[in-house]
Amino acid sequence: MASVARTATRLLLGAGMVGAGVLHLTTQRQQFQAQVPDWFPVDQDLTVLASGVAEISLGAAFVAFPRRRRLVGALLAAFFVVIFPGNIAQYLEGTDAFGLDTDQERLIRLFFQPVLALLALFGGGWLQHTRRRRGGRRDHEAAVP
Repeated sequence: MASVARTATRLLLGAGMVGAGVLHLTTQRQQFQAQVPDWFPVDQDLTVLASGVAEISLGAAFVAFPRRRRLVGALLAAFFVVIFPGNIAQYLEGTDAFGLDTDQERLIRLFFQPVLALLALFGGGWLQHTRRRRGGRRDHEAAVP
């Protein structure tokens, strides 16, 4: 059952990342630009385009390469950590974007970023209990060709 939950998490999170990345490059580009902190040393539009490409790439890889799920899950979790300062800046600077127009809404959003990182790790197979089997192999190693 845990395997089904991990696979579902991986597929849903991957698809969501592709969708968010496409929005970075198209209709929501200005909303994402508003979230780039003023102190960030790279042009806002370039930052949004690059992060959109990264989201599409990571999301597609999470879906398309299940045998690389651990690597992609770790990279995706790291991506969520790297962009977290932008979410903090949105809260501290009181920047309205994506309907987040109160400090309370922006604060609540901060708690979702760590959840996304944990989901990436879970979908990648990092947060699973493994037990030793005979021959020294872990259960998940025996199932992976």
